[in-house]
Amino acid sequence: MAEESKMTLEKFEEAYEAVKKVTLETKLIYSDYWSGSTGNKVYLKPENLQRTGAYKVRGAYYKITTLSDEERKKGLITASAGNHAQGVAYAAKCYGVKATIVMPTSTPLIKVNRTKALGAEVVLHGNVYDEAYEHACKLAEENGYTMVHPFDDLDVATGQGTIAMEIIKELPTVDYILVPIGGGGLATGVSTLAKLLNPKIKVIGVEPAGANCMQESIKAGHVVTLPGVNTIADGTAVKTPGEKIFPYLTKNIDDIITVPDEDLVVSFLDMVENHKMVVENSGLLSVAALKQLDCKDKKVACVLSGGNMDIITMSSVVQQGLIMRDRIFTVSVLLPDKPGELSRVSGIIAEVNGNVIKLEHNQFVSINRNAAVELRITLEAFGSEHKEQILKALTEKGFKPKIVRTNI
Repeated sequence: MAEESKMTLEKFEEAYEAVKKVTLETKLIYSDYWSGSTGNKVYLKPENLQRTGAYKVRGAYYKITTLSDEERKKGLITASAGNHAQGVAYAAKCYGVKATIVMPTSTPLIKVNRTKALGAEVVLHGNVYDEAYEHACKLAEENGYTMVHPFDDLDVATGQGTIAMEIIKELPTVDYILVPIGGGGLATGVSTLAKLLNPKIKVIGVEPAGANCMQESIKAGHVVTLPGVNTIADGTAVKTPGEKIFPYLTKNIDDIITVPDEDLVVSFLDMVENHKMVVENSGLLSVAALKQLDCKDKKVACVLSGGNMDIITMSSVVQQGLIMRDRIFTVSVLLPDKPGELSRVSGIIAEVNGNVIKLEHNQFVSINRNAAVELRITLEAFGSEHKEQILKALTEKGFKPKIVRTNI
């Protein structure tokens, strides 16, 4: 490994001191909710509360400190659809140097505007990250800019690894650290430093099931490119992990867990309700993986990597989470088209504390309206048990409730 000397304890200590200047202290939060549901002592590392809403400022800033004055003066360039863009823009602003960020044309406007607000020049190019990165490389060559790669850079990964230093200083007896994986920079930094400080600490990487590029690469023994990615965890939707960091990761990571999108949806709901925190889908990977962790009575730290989520996505995730948890459901009942039937149905629901959100009355479900009209009722319940109680009450009163698979 030609560049192995680069990720040393001395480098991590240097990075730890450097990033203190630009990071907020994100102290561990003990989670009663996840500790109770897993039988472990679960602590959250809330990098969603970090400057620019994600851990990325760490690697970007440390990378800039390692550059020569000449490299900095040339201006920095990177490609990113979100968190890394803001991290580089913020770090460049701290140093008073120019930053150009190439973002895919599909990037939400709020992320574009936030990056511009930090003083960076934004270039919109390509439909996906890979196309934006190619264009950034081209601009770097044409203009002599210095590239700050989002993940495949040993200095950037070292900067991200400062998270492990903070976790271990605060919780020296930590047994497991769970960390999201996109391209692998964060997991490389955290696992490499954790093993240098205490080889007994297990570091588990977590990927979305629809973008498990690192899991497939480790299986193959070399970096592979997925034919495509499909996940709501856009921050970790990476097809090809980093080449330079791959040897460090394979040496230091203990396991990789993959998480389906539906687990991220309900984890968002759990996080908001139990910890009053907004964490983006990629940042939720570590807590969503807890139920797959085969251990008890261990101290587990989950890195919440970011909290930059646009409002439209947030409202959609909340809605889907409520449906998946049986907190909201739609039921169809057929009833005779005569006065008082609607009142009778609503009375049954009220008796078992169901809350009606929406009603749809369809008189044309049958040719014989006297025989049946359809009533679709969207209800709020406390969960699966309460939902079954409502359905049972309707059934006992002679209605034949059918669950309707529908969005709200």
